[in-house]
Amino acid sequence: MQETATISGDSGSAQAEDQPAQRRLLIGGRLIESERTFPSLNPATGEVLGYAPDAGVADAEAAVAAARAAFDAGDWATDTALRIRCLEQLHAALIEHRDELAELTIAEVGATPALCQGAQLDQPIAIVRYYADLLKTYPLSEDLGNIESRGMQHHRWVEKEAAGVVAAIIAYNYPNQLALAKLAPALAAGCTLVLKSAPDTPLVTLALGELIANHTDIPPGVVNVLSGADPAVGAALTTSPDVDMVTFTGSTPTGRAIMAAASGTLKKVFLELGGKSAAIVLDDADFNTAALFSAFSMVTHAGQGCALTSRLLVPRKHKDEIVELVKNNFGLVRLGNPADPSTYMGPLISEKQRDKVDGMVQRAVAAGATLVTGGEKVDPGYFYTPTLLADVDPDSEIAQEEVFGPVLAVIAYEDDDDAVRIANHSIYGLSGAVFGSQERALAVARRIRTGTFSINGGNYFSPDSPFGGYKQSGIGREMGRAGLEEFLESKTFATVVEQA
Repeated sequence: MQETATISGDSGSAQAEDQPAQRRLLIGGRLIESERTFPSLNPATGEVLGYAPDAGVADAEAAVAAARAAFDAGDWATDTALRIRCLEQLHAALIEHRDELAELTIAEVGATPALCQGAQLDQPIAIVRYYADLLKTYPLSEDLGNIESRGMQHHRWVEKEAAGVVAAIIAYNYPNQLALAKLAPALAAGCTLVLKSAPDTPLVTLALGELIANHTDIPPGVVNVLSGADPAVGAALTTSPDVDMVTFTGSTPTGRAIMAAASGTLKKVFLELGGKSAAIVLDDADFNTAALFSAFSMVTHAGQGCALTSRLLVPRKHKDEIVELVKNNFGLVRLGNPADPSTYMGPLISEKQRDKVDGMVQRAVAAGATLVTGGEKVDPGYFYTPTLLADVDPDSEIAQEEVFGPVLAVIAYEDDDDAVRIANHSIYGLSGAVFGSQERALAVARRIRTGTFSINGGNYFSPDSPFGGYKQSGIGREMGRAGLEEFLESKTFATVVEQA
């Protein structure tokens, strides 16, 4: 363990780039300063929160080399007891520094305290504990018994081995969740890795690296943490011949580019990408419950969630009634400072993202959608009012493309078959929801091509539940036993049985 840094740090008030960084890179077991830095902004104010090291390609290469050496020359991949102990140490460190991490997550990510009690922080911490415990019982070998061949008995078995060096690249919206949902199972499997933060939220990810360096026995090089604004850093990780596997969470266009870049070395690719999920309200549903769920889930973290149900499919004859209910619920959403416990919805991550969201809303209205409520920027910071669009064409941009903002598009349907058709009419297949009588709702849910699904408000998201999508929503599953198995390879053995 190193004792050269602490989780706490000055939030910083410098106004120019290349100011001293509040955090450090973790490469080869050392916390490293950087001459180049870039600012991280508080999205609730637009002001500089602090500065992060601006890693370059040379830093990425050094991190990959450290991870490669740790995997090839160390005993991390074979010492299960060490991996369990280190995961337990990391879990304890996260618990000890939870409040400081929450404060940083609120300031840099724009998350609320309530979200930090869930998917922004407390649930990711629980993921580390889950994989430490799973590793104690997970069968890393399987006996296949004997077969007879060429007049001899042959004994066969399968052993699970670590996939190798992993490049893990994450998005800005839930940085603790995304980092730990990759880091914890990769470490449990025996992999070494290079974790790259999102450019918008570097400080919180670098803080995880400092906890690893200061409070665990994870050997040098097993975990390396980078931050940087240069896209060349990610490109270097995805093309390096010393990286065995790439795992990425982010947009589908970027996922396609990563998959293409990794193809040159035929790396294993594990992608968690975008979504355009549909919530279907059946005509026998409780409309009040459906409207409440649809409204408040859509504005969770200002709509910056890949699995949020951003399309609301309603029976045509009940459209006006349901739209009015959702509008009323949107009116109850408290928008404001994410540090205030009474705030439900904070800001978008950046001015660029807010402009993207607003542009999509304006184009939707120009294309014929009805703006029921919202569609307004709120300053200071990067706030955008909860926005409800009705009369949306299921083929339009707003119905087909991921917005990543607090925008709900209402689409009318004729019958159950039409609702299923519209829900499946998407390149994405990440999640979905349905409201109605249980048997009928389940029948509809089973016809939707997505990796996760909520029936009448059911919550599927937890450390033991596999999460991922069909179609262009990704490849692979995070969390659960499936999440561990993404980072494992299977090796089959056979030996001739000596005759007595």
